[in-house]
Amino acid sequence: MRTSISYFVHDLDDPAVARRIRMLTLGGANVKLAGFHRSAKPITSVDGIQTVDLGKTESAKLLSRALSVAKVAIRLDAAADALRGSDLIIARNLEMLVLAVRARNRFAPSIPVVYECLDIHRLLLSRGPVGRALRLVEDSLWRQTDLLLTSSPAFIRNYFGPRKFPSTQKLIENKVLQIPDQGVEPHQVKRPLPGEPWRIGWFGVLRCRKSFDLLSRLARELPGRVEVILRGRPASSIFPDFEAEVALAPGISFGGEYRNPDDLNAIYGDVHFAWALDYFEESQNSAWLLPNRIYEGCLWGAVPLALGEVETGNWLANRNAGVLLPDPPYEALLRFFRSLDVDQYQKLAASVLRIPANDLVDDADGCRALVESLPTRRTLPATSQTVRKTVFIKPVPDRRGSNAA
Repeated sequence: MRTSISYFVHDLDDPAVARRIRMLTLGGANVKLAGFHRSAKPITSVDGIQTVDLGKTESAKLLSRALSVAKVAIRLDAAADALRGSDLIIARNLEMLVLAVRARNRFAPSIPVVYECLDIHRLLLSRGPVGRALRLVEDSLWRQTDLLLTSSPAFIRNYFGPRKFPSTQKLIENKVLQIPDQGVEPHQVKRPLPGEPWRIGWFGVLRCRKSFDLLSRLARELPGRVEVILRGRPASSIFPDFEAEVALAPGISFGGEYRNPDDLNAIYGDVHFAWALDYFEESQNSAWLLPNRIYEGCLWGAVPLALGEVETGNWLANRNAGVLLPDPPYEALLRFFRSLDVDQYQKLAASVLRIPANDLVDDADGCRALVESLPTRRTLPATSQTVRKTVFIKPVPDRRGSNAA
């Protein structure tokens, strides 16, 4: 019997949502999708699956998103349609966990909730009143969650472990999804010949102002020696007029957004190096995450540039790959590119290609293992199902005090 999954998401237009849906369906699940959109128009389907659109929200506006979630939580009519016949709910991000738990308690108390958390918002780490209030809500939701999916061991080590998340925690890294009959052939990528100008690619969600400034300064100071290529989705909250800024930055070009996973080989094959530094939430989320671009870049042979003292640097160091930089990195970047020659680059590229494919790729077997590991109404203990018929979200005292992470 195929597992039926209700997937509650914060942004139906997020390419990572489509990737997770492909993983679940490739793993043998039927997926029903409900969520908010941040695009100008509602999203009617994602990867061929019809959506239950819950309304429009905006990135970087937490209060506005909280109000949108509250409006849906009051009625929950739309969420009820997405739950009909499901074996479990997966909630992507904390705001969707609020809806998932409330909808489950009201309409389907016998099914489990899985919490998918790929980022720790800075407000959850605040020691002020807003942070403490959010952690109280988080505590009450965690008590009604059956499994955590997260993408970096540093999230478990630095947040979920110390905060004593009560259920099973499962690591699911942001690897490249390999679709059957679409072989991944990194050694066949046509890359620019080694040599100047050295091409650095910063791809994906472009939300780090400090990264843009570092790359702009590097390209300006090393004209003809370094070029920077940007591709992906610039965050409008960080870059209100992104293309205008790029136009004023010599040595930098923007190739636009990309959505098709089949384009990754050409995108990474166009550069020598993949930018994997991130300061968006410096010393917090940015230090803990493992971004898509290290898996994509390494698979397609682009040498990652990363900070050495963060989780991305740990991941690369454990595989003897990449260029690991001190923080602040600028002077080290200058020295590196001023002295870089073809022989040194070829050694760096060879170390990247030695990374085992299993460290970089999720295939059909991995997708099936993921789906089989998820709790369902058939596997959940009967005692848990009974308790949930009377459990609702209630704040609990924060016994860890004001210094709780």
